[in-house]
Amino acid sequence: MIRFTLRQLRYFDALARLGHFGRAADACAVTQPALSMQIKELEEALGGVLIERSARQIVLTKFGEELAERVREILRSVDELGDFARASLDQLVGRLRVGMIPTVAPYLLPKVIGNLTRMHPELDIHVRETVTPKLLQELAEGRLDAAIVALPVSEPSLTEVALFTENFLLVRPGEEEGRPAPSAEMLREMRLLLLEEGHCFREQALSFCSMQSPPREMLDASSLSTLVQMVGAGMGVTLIPEMAVAVETRSASVSVTRFQDPQPSRTIGMVWRRTTPLARQLLQISEVVGISAEALREQNAPTFKAKRGGK
Repeated sequence: MIRFTLRQLRYFDALARLGHFGRAADACAVTQPALSMQIKELEEALGGVLIERSARQIVLTKFGEELAERVREILRSVDELGDFARASLDQLVGRLRVGMIPTVAPYLLPKVIGNLTRMHPELDIHVRETVTPKLLQELAEGRLDAAIVALPVSEPSLTEVALFTENFLLVRPGEEEGRPAPSAEMLREMRLLLLEEGHCFREQALSFCSMQSPPREMLDASSLSTLVQMVGAGMGVTLIPEMAVAVETRSASVSVTRFQDPQPSRTIGMVWRRTTPLARQLLQISEVVGISAEALREQNAPTFKAKRGGK
């Protein structure tokens, strides 16, 4: 009889995903020798080599690649079994794995965590911040319970719940305070600073300007904070979501302006797998996220007014 453990399967899944013993060990909260030993025992139990080992990286064998897909399905089923048990309870308890895009997480997360902790103290909340494509992949693989992203994602396997809509604001150097907001056509002629590829906010900004891609000389950044600081240094202009204004402009010499109607905007929502047993609980959590967003909007309103000089 072939004997292996669920722990060994989780270790192998981490190794297959991350491609590195050290990173896989960190993800599993074990030492590298311990993880390596468990992988070796799994290979012995299955009677086949799963990985090709080298000093710098690991490569899955053909057997390892095929097993990785099956292991992912097994672990997803195991997690859903636990979700099924939790779904039978009347209260929100246990582990909650939520992903957020980087243009939402730094601003909304404190409110969300605070409200969830107060309203559902038995929840064990784990947060993952990364770009939308990675969140959707991890959601599909069962490594996240839900994700907060810009809608629509248009994935038939996912349930989408809209939470709130927010406008994009123009950030310009401080000396341009009081000037009228440019039109989308005028903005195309300016040096527009954007987030690097992979961020949905980049595509939304380009869409507002009716640009499929920016000029080659444009500068990209990995965060909204860097974009705002670049504007403050006189390197161009940028767009940021309204929720980011209070945090990102407090230490930068910039002015913030609303566009004329119709203003560019985005809808933020929460998505989860249609098959999850936790659908009812996740709907409750989405309501808490919506409440948190509204509280953040009210909190930030005076900041935006002050940044515009009270106009």
